[in-house]
Amino acid sequence: MNAAFPASTGAPLRLLLAAPRGFCAGVDRAIEIVELALQRYGAPVYVRHEIVHNRYVVDGLKAKGAVFVEELDEVPDGAPVVFSAHGVPKSVPAAATTRSLDWLDATCPLVSKVHRQAERQIEAGRHIVFIGHKGHPEVIGTLGQVPVGTITLIETADDVAALDFAPDAALAFLTQTTLSVDDTAEVVAALRARFPQIVGPKAEDICYATSNRQAAVKTIAPECQLVLVIGAPNSSNSLRLVEVAQRCGAEGRLIQRADEIDAAWLNGVAAIGLTAGASAPEELIQEVIDQLSTLRAVTVEQVVTAEEKMVFKLPRQLID
Repeated sequence: MNAAFPASTGAPLRLLLAAPRGFCAGVDRAIEIVELALQRYGAPVYVRHEIVHNRYVVDGLKAKGAVFVEELDEVPDGAPVVFSAHGVPKSVPAAATTRSLDWLDATCPLVSKVHRQAERQIEAGRHIVFIGHKGHPEVIGTLGQVPVGTITLIETADDVAALDFAPDAALAFLTQTTLSVDDTAEVVAALRARFPQIVGPKAEDICYATSNRQAAVKTIAPECQLVLVIGAPNSSNSLRLVEVAQRCGAEGRLIQRADEIDAAWLNGVAAIGLTAGASAPEELIQEVIDQLSTLRAVTVEQVVTAEEKMVFKLPRQLID
């Protein structure tokens, strides 16, 4: 795709638009679950935690009648409730069932896959070393799938040295789905070096969308002085895209909306990269392009590094 925008001031700006970018299949599914729940039950439909980490998306669903809460006890008796795409501890749906709440699980199926892997490793008698970011909703949800004391969270390769398991301990590792591919490989290598017997998943836990978006940034960033990533500050996969750009030698900046762009960022910039985290809708990409075109003459080149055709099934309650 090549598109020319009206010239304004300064030298022409080459804009490399990463593809894939933006919404993934898990995010599409989660948003559709809330929208279909609103159609089926009528407003309000309660959502525990942000359905996805994007203010624009959340505000749009609020306008349609979704009510976002942090804990289940904020949901009135008899009201429908949706669990976010990041997943929840087992205790949450159990509590919802105890209260006879009509609940829908919007957990990304790739996150649910990690949950099932965790259960199987515990059943096999292994202790799990989980690679992830402390406090992230996905990590909280995964830790809550297995009994306390059967899983240990680490974040970096340095944490591996502090593990106090016996050299021959029965161990397995799993990972958060939205991590840096390169950082995670480093941690896994450290685990395998220290505990050669450790068991890992047959396929990489980092989801296809996270891997694809990082690979796309690796392709465009070396040609750019600046890479803009549209995403929320609490979005793990978006923050990883900024880090990838920086490691490739470009200046990486996270923005949520086009109005955050500072014209001074474009000083001395001949080529700029643009991508979006998995929770950011395409209209925000166009908003940024439009904003940039008011500052410089812009030529957009879409750089495609992968095609994504993944689609996830909806919960049975919404398709019966």
